[in-house]
Amino acid sequence: MTLATVPAVVSIIEEGRPLIDVRAPVEFAQGALPGAVNLPLMVDDERHQVGIAYQQQGQAAAIELGERLVRGTVKQARLAAWQAYVADHPDALIYCFRGGLRSQIAQRWLEEAGISRPRLEGGWKAMRQALCERIEEASHQPMLVIAGLTGCAKTTLVNQLDNGIDLEAYAHHKGSAFGRRPEEPATQINFEHALAKRLISLTEGLVIEDESRHIGNANIPLSFWRALEKAPRVRIEMPLDWRLAQIQQDYIIDLERAYAARYGASQGWQLMQAQLSNALLRLAKRLGNARLQRLQRLQALAFNEHAKGNPQAHEAWLAPLLTEYYDPLYRYHLNKQQETAQPDIHVGDWESCLAVARQWNR
Repeated sequence: MTLATVPAVVSIIEEGRPLIDVRAPVEFAQGALPGAVNLPLMVDDERHQVGIAYQQQGQAAAIELGERLVRGTVKQARLAAWQAYVADHPDALIYCFRGGLRSQIAQRWLEEAGISRPRLEGGWKAMRQALCERIEEASHQPMLVIAGLTGCAKTTLVNQLDNGIDLEAYAHHKGSAFGRRPEEPATQINFEHALAKRLISLTEGLVIEDESRHIGNANIPLSFWRALEKAPRVRIEMPLDWRLAQIQQDYIIDLERAYAARYGASQGWQLMQAQLSNALLRLAKRLGNARLQRLQRLQALAFNEHAKGNPQAHEAWLAPLLTEYYDPLYRYHLNKQQETAQPDIHVGDWESCLAVARQWNR
């Protein structure tokens, strides 16, 4: 039986082609291809047993064990899951780690059931290589960095642009101690794959927010990061009250809504408070004990007021957090950057920086 394959080209990801990942759940959790659904041939324990058999007795013994583990009603259930997905997504492709035995078995079982679907040639590994190559290529494209103090709505500006790259969205993290979101942070692999997917269609200049290399659980790939360090910059300057309003929206109001949507109002409220309290604790060494205790007291009072319907009360601890911690820290890093980086091509308010970014590289 000849089983069809398609090459691992990034246009498959750009088009949003449905993908069936037949690897074990533990592999999928570490990093999948964009647009993939995990419908495994073997679950984690089965894969573990087969792996031991392969190491100790060789491929033939491993295949034999796999056939014993995945047969009868187990086999029928997994085949039924693939059939159901293909019925809803008739252009789906199948892949495993290297496009080898597991995806071929899935193909064969589907063929025997009267359904013909190709597998991804080279599997997950080949497509990941292609996506990583796209990030490497992008490190040679022109880049513009949007800089500014915390609360200057840099992410909002980037997302106004057709060529904007929102690294925080791909990391599932807002990029600071207070940046955790209700959803799980992206793994390094998923972060890179999301970034690569965004880059596929962007072949000219890129506009990117000023970030540290580490965002949540993810690190910006080194070549891309080095290009960012050398890129020209636009710097937003906005007054403290304007920035506080942005912080209030991002880190209080939007965060509460996100937790409530995921966990319900009551549990979401408790989890949000825990997150913001723990975020302060993570800064304990840098803040110092006296300042930490003062901010904790102000934060606790703000939560009490918030519960009564006054979320604006958070300004009492957010304002000193900005002026006493984040602003001096950012200015220190800015001074260090200016020793080696190009001068800012523009410094101004949010609207003027948006206009400059839109005109850049045209």
